[in-house]
Amino acid sequence: LIDVWFDSGAMPYAQWHYPFENEEQFEANFPADFIAEGVDQTRGWFYSLHAIAALIEDDVAYENVVVNGLVLAEDGAKMSKSKGNAPEPFAVIEEHGADVVRWYMMSNTPPWENIKFAERGLRDTRRGFFGTLQNVYKFFATYANVDGFQFAERRMPPAERPELDRWILSRLHSTAEVASTAFDEYDPTTAARSVETFVDDLSNWHVRRSRERFWASKERGSRGERERPKPQDLHSEKRAAYQTVYECLLVTAKLMAPIAPFFGEWLYRALAGTSGHGAEAESVHLASFPEGDEAEIDAELEHRMGLARQISSAVRSLRSKAELNVRQPLARILVVEGAGVERESVEAVRASITDEVNVKDIDYVTAGSDVVKRSAKPNFQRLGPRLGSLMQPTHEAVRALTDDDIERYRQNGSLALEVDGETVELGPDDLLVQSEGIEGWLVGSEGGVTVALDTEVTPELRAEGLAREAVSRIQNLRKEAGLDVTDRIAVRYDGTDATTDALDEHAAYVRNETLALRFERAPESDLEEPGEHGAQAAAQGAVGSFDLGDGEHLTLRVRRMGEEEKVAQQR
Repeated sequence: LIDVWFDSGAMPYAQWHYPFENEEQFEANFPADFIAEGVDQTRGWFYSLHAIAALIEDDVAYENVVVNGLVLAEDGAKMSKSKGNAPEPFAVIEEHGADVVRWYMMSNTPPWENIKFAERGLRDTRRGFFGTLQNVYKFFATYANVDGFQFAERRMPPAERPELDRWILSRLHSTAEVASTAFDEYDPTTAARSVETFVDDLSNWHVRRSRERFWASKERGSRGERERPKPQDLHSEKRAAYQTVYECLLVTAKLMAPIAPFFGEWLYRALAGTSGHGAEAESVHLASFPEGDEAEIDAELEHRMGLARQISSAVRSLRSKAELNVRQPLARILVVEGAGVERESVEAVRASITDEVNVKDIDYVTAGSDVVKRSAKPNFQRLGPRLGSLMQPTHEAVRALTDDDIERYRQNGSLALEVDGETVELGPDDLLVQSEGIEGWLVGSEGGVTVALDTEVTPELRAEGLAREAVSRIQNLRKEAGLDVTDRIAVRYDGTDATTDALDEHAAYVRNETLALRFERAPESDLEEPGEHGAQAAAQGAVGSFDLGDGEHLTLRVRRMGEEEKVAQQR
């Protein structure tokens, strides 16, 4: 009786009825590029395939093997129906979608490792990755339809586009290189994570910081009276924004398709099937897989824009700690110069940083500044098992490090200490570096970047902050009233003295940001809640009363202006 695994090991030959026929097909497909199965097949299928191939062909049966790990319960226990911790697979797919399940499993853990399965992870994946990507497409499509953009014109060379576009195109091609290499090496996790990081860059930096370009009217950079432009009339920066986001979405559809075939197909057809630009095939799965273009990769640009993102993230965290809304302008931040944080690189993206975190100025200090004090402590979880009895004296030595010692460790990633006559080598992650600020300043770090935030709010800054709060509330009322993004509006307001004074002072800013042709103060008794719905509600508008904090109050009424009103207002 021959081992039953002989049948599975004979699969490469049996499927072609080789050697009795189909010799050419067999030779074109043998050995296999890779096989995938559980680790329990090491002594089964993995072995029998090679054993029979060695006997018959004096060769291997496959060139790579992906050993699938186990799907465990959220607490790491083995799934079992008797324990009730094994969700029904088809029910999970029905609820969340096959693409979400695949992406979650591939991006969360390499397929050769065990994965702790949690349905909340599926929800996070749907919202954080697929939801973000879908929102980018919807934003792009909304304004592309308004402006009639079809990408029928020539492709603008990167050199003709703004720096923000050149950066995201560089990131796109860098990501394509990483993903392509990872897939070639049977590493879908690295590929998926690189795409996730890119989508975050696209949504939370490029698109968000390009919104003014999408909002701009045809040949002007302002948000004045809007005409529906012809595609050829779009000013160059707006056309560059459309082309850049289109390219990023189209390539992303191809990059994600091996793991998320349905979403990738939908996104590809929504773009190429509508525009025709880049439609090299009817399906994304028939299109060529992207390869990075070195000519469009700018490592220095990626570095300095990465600094902008790190600095901005650190400042936002400090704002949150101080309970200072990002709409509240602040005077300045201090950036600690050092290895990888060069003044000239930060200066090149100064405008992006100050606009993103709403500060007026950026200053620089060295690591030894009186404003920023740093200290270090051992990472006991890493060092404890390694150092044993030397842990306590090492702790004392680390706490005695000077700022120069800490800076040297941060730059080199290593430090040697003499402890009780022995040399203790400290490597990356062995020390935890903390930063503190003097009174009136908060200090924080992000990815090797240390910043300090001036938290003082002057009356002038407070007034500007109140105006920004009003803009936010007006935009929300526009949505509540069902207004179109291009509708011109009339705004009436009332509130506490400081708030109304701030709106009087910054009226031009508020009008420009909200497309308000009329912006005027009115008694609160005149700002009654409209009682109509639908089109009549849009004409009557929406009313809201808001607590802006620190005793400040604002009441607003927003409504759409009729054509006759707009003409009269512009005279």
